[in-house]
Amino acid sequence: MSTMGEGTRAVRAGLPEPQQYEPTLPGPVFAAHFHLSGEPTGPYTYGRDTNPTWTHLERAIGELEAPGEGVHTTVFASGMAAISAVLLSQVRSGDAVVLPDDGYQALPLLRAQLEAYGVEVRTAPTRGDAQLAVLEGAKLLWIETPSNPGLDVCDVRRLVEAAHAGGTLVAVDNTLATPLGQRPLELGADFSVASDTKGMTGHGDLLLGHVTCRDADLAAGVRRWRKVVGAIPGPMEAWLAHRSLATLELRIERQCANALALAEALRAHPDVTGLRYPGLATDASYPTAVEQMRRFGSVVSFVLADRETAERFLSALHLAEDATSFGGVRSTAERRARWGGDAVPEGFIRFSVGAENASDLVADVEQALAEATGGN
Repeated sequence: MSTMGEGTRAVRAGLPEPQQYEPTLPGPVFAAHFHLSGEPTGPYTYGRDTNPTWTHLERAIGELEAPGEGVHTTVFASGMAAISAVLLSQVRSGDAVVLPDDGYQALPLLRAQLEAYGVEVRTAPTRGDAQLAVLEGAKLLWIETPSNPGLDVCDVRRLVEAAHAGGTLVAVDNTLATPLGQRPLELGADFSVASDTKGMTGHGDLLLGHVTCRDADLAAGVRRWRKVVGAIPGPMEAWLAHRSLATLELRIERQCANALALAEALRAHPDVTGLRYPGLATDASYPTAVEQMRRFGSVVSFVLADRETAERFLSALHLAEDATSFGGVRSTAERRARWGGDAVPEGFIRFSVGAENASDLVADVEQALAEATGGN
């Protein structure tokens, strides 16, 4: 499948061999236990360990993460479960890990847990490959690129080379890019991790996450962690996720094109500052992003004058829901500072661009800006 186009691969990924009179994608398997006589040597024994529906989805994601390679994917009940599985399966008391200080907002929660276990946690920004300065002697480096919500990009190859030279493992949170935008394993990372709640499934109707690795031993540790803590996805969620992958390229292509169109429109607006989109040629992240990404994601961020202006803008939108998360086919936007924890101005907007018609979306944003700023 390595020579297939990405759209073809997304449509076909993970499907079992055709069986006469059987569906092309078998329905979800709801089972806590399986028929199991004699020694438990078969693939399916108990519902916390394995499930055929997970198997199909894991194969599909693996084919997207590393086409033509024999990688190992483990799916989880959420993105946070996937993140936790990598960190907590690999590090021990006395180890050091390096996290971004501008990444996913739940990372500080994980930091507190790691420190409670006796793990040293070092942090540095994504921008400028700043994590290099605190890398020495670390067991694991966690990269999030593009970062959420700031959309900074680091040089994955450079960080991986430095980390591996010192015996440090590297995990990349690839949620914002998806495998159609960036393949961390091809860039040398040991783990590619994502919240599949976002762009991978794209409809805002389920929670899911995954971890993919080349190394079988690393993958076994992650899978064992899932079994021990029971962070397993439901079969219905796994089946819906697999079904959603078939439209992944269609969705991502449209959303990324829309995101660039919106960024271009916002660039000329006098009341917009701090505009960020890695695919914009004038963006600070663009020179690095273009070297390692094939698509630049569906998130655009920018800053309005203050909290009140941002709230008026969000209230005036017709085609974007005021909601958290990102990557869905329906546009969403939020004033990110309402949550606290992110080092962003009160008027900072994270806009997740959906699959609406670009002209409609741009027009809606422009009218909302006019209403929010008094028509300036």
